[in-house]
This record gives sequence, structure tokens and C-alpha cells, in this order.
Amino acid sequence: MNTQLLTSRPGVRRSPRRAVDPFDGQHRRRLLRADLLTVLFWASVAGAVALWLADGGAAGFTSASGSFTALGIVAGLAGMDLVVLMLLLAARIPLIDNTVGHDRALEFHRKLGKPALYLLLAHGILIAIGYGMAEGLDPVSEAVALWVLVPDMWLAYISMLLFIAVVVTSLVAVRRRFPYEFWYAVHLLTYAAVLTALPHQFSVGGLFAEGTWQRWYWLALCIGTGAALAYYRVAQPLVASFRHQLTVKRVVPVAPGVVSIEMSGLRLDQLAGSGGRFFIWRFLAPGLWWHPHPFSLSADPVRFDDAGQGTLRITVRNLGRGSAQLASLKPGTKVALEGPYGLFSTAARSRNRVVMVGAGIGITPVRALLESTPFQPGNATVILRGHSESELYLGQEILELCQRRGATLFHLTGPRPAGVRTWLPENSARAGHRLASYDPNIADADVYVCGPAAWAQSVLGDARAAGVREDQLHYERFDW
Repeated sequence: MNTQLLTSRPGVRRSPRRAVDPFDGQHRRRLLRADLLTVLFWASVAGAVALWLADGGAAGFTSASGSFTALGIVAGLAGMDLVVLMLLLAARIPLIDNTVGHDRALEFHRKLGKPALYLLLAHGILIAIGYGMAEGLDPVSEAVALWVLVPDMWLAYISMLLFIAVVVTSLVAVRRRFPYEFWYAVHLLTYAAVLTALPHQFSVGGLFAEGTWQRWYWLALCIGTGAALAYYRVAQPLVASFRHQLTVKRVVPVAPGVVSIEMSGLRLDQLAGSGGRFFIWRFLAPGLWWHPHPFSLSADPVRFDDAGQGTLRITVRNLGRGSAQLASLKPGTKVALEGPYGLFSTAARSRNRVVMVGAGIGITPVRALLESTPFQPGNATVILRGHSESELYLGQEILELCQRRGATLFHLTGPRPAGVRTWLPENSARAGHRLASYDPNIADADVYVCGPAAWAQSVLGDARAAGVREDQLHYERFDW
């Protein structure tokens, strides 16, 4: 184990704990946006049901069969609204991404999957029971009759099967059994499921009759969601790729299994200040163009001239077949990009002090954040973790940045102790060190963590134990 304490300006005065905080305003605004988005999201579900009730839906509760049918309609409206919300959360809308972060938006997207499916299943079952009671049929016979006799209902059945396929393949235990590409292809069926669910809503039973507020609400919601997906998932990445004209300049070995990919392009100054945020890269070479790679910049773009021409860099570790192929990229390979995404940047800051903790390839976004985020000398601590010095990727660059900017740097190397769940190397753990040992004022700092998932959770737990509040913890997960 090797621990180093490195500062460029010994004796520098630390900022007072109660100093004016330039990040307080942006932090409050972000929390307010998060609250407003939460209210709007849940209000949309309540609004869908309220509009149905306002159009006379409550009249269905006057009989047993009508009550089952009415409950089925309510379940269908709520379930479909949740599906639309899921699509909006996955649309990479900047307002959502800049408020809660890309990973948390997708986490909420995944959590809505099961409730949405259960509501849609309840919709189908309750409708079959209610209609069957009114016509003297059992639910199974009524379901068959609906398939055969009612226009567009067969599309609703197909939609349900597609939703089931998407939710089942999204379960962690199932998803790990298949390559990412297979899961991603199946997940695209969500769009087909929504499209096949819509026709029966507008054509069956006058639910969304002409001139009703319900009809206008659902038309606006569906058209707006489709437009957001088309713009942010398709049009904007195409425009960005055309605008920046990125090409691979060279591939530079950093360590065994790790390379830096340098790219040149136009107007790269527009990408500056992204800090540790990540982009989705597609390298337009045979066998690679269809594979998306979520990588952070490992350095801010370098500008050559007034036209914005310059270079940027990502640093990649061989973690599978897809990333291994990147080491053999040829100079001149065209590159498409999407982003930037996430909140691993200055936009998430809430305090004057900042602590950055990185392990393995997670060190690279820490290096980019260190380069760009503002802080006074003495108000930043950087902790790099690896099994050996060779795993402290870009360590020399980070050392030079810390010396230039007045940050404190720790190198923590060595294996973890057997049988102990900790993010620290054995010697530090045995000595009783904690995250607060490296920055005693950590409770009044923003803490950025990037590294393997289990390791990062251990760091975050240590930070919480040291008194760091949840809104001061910033951890971007790339396991999307």
C-alpha cells in the first residue's frame, strides 16, 4: 500500500466553513426543478383519471359489471400514463438530465416498469370480467370475443405481449444472461408496444370521443412524447455528429488494457466545460458502428484556432469485446456522438469544498472534473484508488493538475482486506482510516465518486457515515 499527500502550496489558508457559497443558488434551483418535475409527473397520472371522471366515467360504478369495467379503465389509463412517463425519462431531455442526472432518470424509468405492467394486466383482466358479466360470459370467453369482434383489440393483445417481453428481459437476473445488444434490441419493442396500444384507445367505446378533454390530453401527451424522442434521441445526435466532424487522430497506450483515443474535430469549444459528464460514442468502422459506448472525456477539449478546431480525448479500458476492439481503431475513423449526459460535473455542485474519489477507469472522469470545476486552493481533495500504481491511470496528469490548482492528492494502493467490506486498501482499513481521514471537513463538501459499482457504494456509505448529505453525493452509473 502506498499513500501520498501532495499539495502544491504548503500553508495555504483554507476557506472558512461559513464563507459565501457561490453554488448555493444553482443547488436550490436544481432542487426546485426536481420537485416541480416530480409534481408534474404524478399529476399527469392523476390528471388522466380525473379527466375520465369529468367526462362521466363515474357513472360506470352503478352496477357490479360496470364497476369492474370502470376499474379496468382506470388501471389502463394509469398504466399507459406511466409508460409514457417511462419514455420521457429515457428520452435524454436536457431538463431532466440536468436536474436528476441520466442514471437516476433511468433508475426511475426501470422502477416504473413493473407497476405499469401490473396496471395494464389489471386493465385487461378487469375489462374482460366486467364485459363478461354484462354479457353472461366467463372472462376467457369474453377475452376471445374481444379479440375476434372488436376492431383494433387484437393490436392491444399484441401490445400486452410486447410489454411483458420488455419487462421480463429488463429484470437483472434475466438481462445478465444476454449480450447488451440483445437486451437493447428487445427494449426497443417498447415503442412498438406503445404504438400498438394506441389504436384501441381511440376507436373502442368512445373512450376518447371527439371534442372531449381526454382526447386532447392523450393526443398532446403522445405527440409531445414522440417529438421529444425523435428530437433528442435521433435528430440532435445526428446534428451534433455533423457539426463536430469528429475523426480518430490516434490511439495511445496508457497501461496494459487501457488506451486513450484522441479525436480531432470542429467547434469543439462547444463541448468544453463538460467536466466528468459522459458522451455516447459510435465509431463508424466495420463491426463497430452499431455499438454505443458511454465514456466520459478524460480531458477538456484543446482548441487550436478561432474556428474551434481542436482535439478531445477519452480513455478506455478493455472490459469486454466491444471496448477491446477500440484499441485497434485506425486514424481517420469517423465518430458519431451523443451528449453530454449526466450530473458528474460542476452543475451538481452545492458547496465550496469538493472531494473527488476515483478507482480504475473511473479515475478518468475525475481527471476531467478536476481540470474544469472551480475551487479555491486548499478546497479540493482527490483520492485515487488502485491495486497498484500502474492502475492509477493518468496519475501523472492528475498530480500536475493538483500541484497547479492547489488540491490535495492521495494515492491509495494495495488489495482490500479479506472478509471486510471496504473501499480502502488493507493497511488503511486495518489502521481504522475512513473517508473523513483524508478530508476532515468532508461533511461540508460535494463528494464525487466514480468506479466499480460495489466499490463506489462502499465509498458512498462511508461518506454518509461522515455526515455528508444525500444531495452532496454525486455518483454516475454507466450500467445502462
